[in-house]
Amino acid sequence: MKPRSVFGASLICSFLAMPALAQENPEIGQRQGQFNLIVHNFAVLGGMAQGRVDYDADLAQTAADNLFHITRHDQSRLWPEGTDSDSVEGTRALPAIWENLDDFVSKFGALQDAAEAVQAVAGDGLDALRPAVGALGGACQACHQTYRAEAG
Repeated sequence: MKPRSVFGASLICSFLAMPALAQENPEIGQRQGQFNLIVHNFAVLGGMAQGRVDYDADLAQTAADNLFHITRHDQSRLWPEGTDSDSVEGTRALPAIWENLDDFVSKFGALQDAAEAVQAVAGDGLDALRPAVGALGGACQACHQTYRAEAG
């Protein structure tokens, strides 16, 4: 089976296996998918910045390019009211998102800016990458502290 066919089959299987929550509120599964892609690419960069993964300029640049584009995905339809952790199971999105949507959007804008800054330096060496990845992590954390429930 060709790699693209394997990917396609995996993607189809993952959609078939989605819980009823995603069927009732597909936006939850869609936004979680987007954030999973962010985590996937951030892990590459974070691993390099922390010295757990050898620095590879091409791999760093690819992950940073991915992050830039993922954070540019239109979020407007992914956050309908009633898809918070108090309203449905299977999400960690706190109701505070909808209570202070302007701040939430601002924090996502900071994530976009940080992703752009990482993209600009990812291939320029570890010394350039580390502070940009730190700022990206800070942008993630700023939103999580206010708008994401603890796991558990």
